[in-house]
Amino acid sequence: MNPRVLVILGFLLAVGGVFYLSRHGNTSSDTGSSGAGSTGPSRPSAPVPVTEISFLYSTEKKEWVEAAAVLFQQENPSVKVTLVGRGSLDAAQGILEGREKPTVWSPADTAVLRMLESDWATERTRGPLFAQDGEDAPQPLVITPLVFVVWEDRANVLLKANEGKAVSWRVIHQAVASDQGWPAVGGKAEWGFVKLGHTDPTRSNSGLQAMLLATLEYYHKRSGLTVGDLLDPKYQEWIRQLEKGVSKFEASSGTFMTDMVRFGPSRYDIAVVYENLAISQIANAQERWGTLKVYYPPLTLWSDHPAAVLQADWVTEAQKEAARKWVKFLRSRPMQERALKFGFRPADPSVPIKTADADNPFTRLADHGILVEVPPVAEVPQGPVVRNLLAMWTRVVGSQR
Repeated sequence: MNPRVLVILGFLLAVGGVFYLSRHGNTSSDTGSSGAGSTGPSRPSAPVPVTEISFLYSTEKKEWVEAAAVLFQQENPSVKVTLVGRGSLDAAQGILEGREKPTVWSPADTAVLRMLESDWATERTRGPLFAQDGEDAPQPLVITPLVFVVWEDRANVLLKANEGKAVSWRVIHQAVASDQGWPAVGGKAEWGFVKLGHTDPTRSNSGLQAMLLATLEYYHKRSGLTVGDLLDPKYQEWIRQLEKGVSKFEASSGTFMTDMVRFGPSRYDIAVVYENLAISQIANAQERWGTLKVYYPPLTLWSDHPAAVLQADWVTEAQKEAARKWVKFLRSRPMQERALKFGFRPADPSVPIKTADADNPFTRLADHGILVEVPPVAEVPQGPVVRNLLAMWTRVVGSQR
């Protein structure tokens, strides 16, 4: 046979063989990978739909929330949580003005939530912002009381001036209002004037709580504060004198703890902060200055960090369902137990505060004044009272700064 013909035939046979193997080879491979009885290649599974929600929360619980979010996303890939940290009062105003449109909101305490609820209701065209019952209604996540953090030698003077009962707003007022400074209550002249630290009530929740507690102590009330109480000129003068001790109203209560540790009593004698913030830093001060301790006022307020699934028109039903999963996760026992490490008390009463864990701050810091049992807790006033308290403070104190 002609050699040229043999070459052509060989080429055609080779092409045919490649074509045959490619078809039958792929079929056998598909069959092998799919298992016995497979009739064709496997198809990729459809992507799981993801629901996005936003969680607007007060920054005091930032570390706990961020740690919880990582675990939640691992267990719930169908929900994407966007975390937005804001001061409680700023967040409330942002929601009211439409600048913030979260799915879930968690301010530091119920007082701010009630104030927003009252402000929101003034526009009758809008429906309720919060559910009154059920899973969407506000539920506490973690709790922490407001405390005084005081250098021990200063606190001993205040305690003696108050017949050993407690460091109270009345004895602090007595020390601050006097032009004699610390000697007015039996303190040393070299301590100078009494340096009090708390945040701006119109910008920070801890400052608002401080004013609420001082006002309740002034009126010897635990509940039932009224707008009329805030209009009394004698009370307003008492508040003005008390605030003489604050040289600068910061926006964050964390600033006071940091500065107390960094600068010692030259910057602050007394700071009004959340218990969890005191827990986070109080041990750091012991090797730098004198002994810094926590003292609980005769009447305190809980920061209960309520979480509410908003009923606003920008929240879809799918987002509400995803938000319920997120809130339920934060309130789960593992997350409540984890909150202890960040200095918070669990909102779940079945989770013990004192444990055998050596890192438990409520055991470890008992010598620094941290207590498991706290003094009586005040009742949070209604929204209009809170709003008028802020208006009073702005007129009497804020306008003079």
